[in-house]
Parts: sequence; structure tokens; C-alpha cells
Amino acid sequence: MSIDNLAIVSQMVVGGIPVFVERKPIKDLRLTVYPTDSLVRVSAPLYLTDDRIRSFVADRVSWIREKQGKFAAQPHQPEREMVSGETHYFFGRQYSLDVVERCGRHEIAIINNSTLRLFVNPATSTEKRLLVLNEWYRHQLKQRVPELLSKWELIIGERVSYWGIKKMKTKWGSCNIQDRRIWLNLELAKKPVECLEYVLVHELVHLLERYHNDCFYTYMDRYLPQWQRCRDLLNSEP
Repeated sequence: MSIDNLAIVSQMVVGGIPVFVERKPIKDLRLTVYPTDSLVRVSAPLYLTDDRIRSFVADRVSWIREKQGKFAAQPHQPEREMVSGETHYFFGRQYSLDVVERCGRHEIAIINNSTLRLFVNPATSTEKRLLVLNEWYRHQLKQRVPELLSKWELIIGERVSYWGIKKMKTKWGSCNIQDRRIWLNLELAKKPVECLEYVLVHELVHLLERYHNDCFYTYMDRYLPQWQRCRDLLNSEP
């Protein structure tokens, strides 16, 4: 999730697959296929040649295509039209959208734990309706994060100077280690709370270990033994 700003990033094509290569001071090669857009990234030690990295990826082309195929087969939300009857998610639960047009302040209310009622002015555009929903998601995350963050800062023994929420295309979270600043993906408001907790722990652990190496995963195993299940749940959600 977190990418070191000092890493050297390049790109190559192996077996017709675009691969982003990130060289940084680590010991082992790591290959990742991202579920959002099937992006392939290799984290590699600084000293490795392109030929060695290319060979490493070539040996795993079948595995990469299998992962990309599984991600492509996962359920994806259709383009949002923001009309009544549309399905939306909030902290892992499915809700039916009910749009009510009336003059006044735009707002959202949860009805009977099954409906998201969106109050908007008449003739409000789809884009504006979506903006209202996203701002509501942002508010809900801001209500939930402080308690979780305080809990895990105490457990891990590291504190952040700032945290914020923004839309991100390829990462669920990021950590600026030098500034001790964490960003969380707005989409986490749609995922189960345990996924949000996993991302928070992941980013806090980066304050102990910058890179995704054995030390990092040892910390993850220590603090959140079920982290792999949470990660798989996060990546399997629509």
C-alpha cells in the first residue's frame, strides 16, 4: 500500500503484461497484482538487473494471468446513476437507495438498516447526488477512525501527526513515514469495518518498518494475526 517516495520506479512488458518495477533497499523480490485494475508491480532490490527481474516475472506469467482473471470475474458495481432502487454499500452492508426530492439541505439518513434515503433539491444532477453521498461517506469515516486509530496507536506504540481521507485509485491507504501522515481511501466507507482496521494497522506498522519485507509481515502477524483474512475480504468485496 505505501510506496516509498525515494524508490526508483520504471516499467517493462513481460509476456504482453505491463509491469511496474519499484527498486528500493530490500532483500527479496515481491510481486503484487492489484485487484482494482489488475496492475502488476514488482518490488526489487536496488542491485538487481532488468534481466533478472524480467526472468522472475516471466516464470510467474501464468500465475499473474490467473490472478487477473479472478479479479476480472469479481462482482463490480455498475456505473452509479444515483436513482431510487440502486444498491450501495456502507461498512460492508448492502443498502437500497431511496431518493427524495424536496427543497432544503441535502442530507442522507439510514432507514430501517436497509435503506439509504437521499434528500436532494429537485433537478439535482447525478454528479451532485454522488458528491452528497461521498461527503456522507467521508463524514462517517471521520466518525469511526479516531477510536480505531487511538486503539492501535496504543497497541503498536507509534503515533501519527495527521490522518486524512481521499479518493485513491490503486491503494487502500498510504503512509508518509517522515511526516508520520496517513491517508485512507474513501472507498473504505463501503467495506466491512475490519477492513478499515486492517488498513490502519498496515499503515501504522510502516512507522516501524518502511518496506514490505519479512520484518514488516512479522509485525503484522504479531499485532493482527488475522490480517491476511482481512486483506482477502477487502479485495473480494465489490
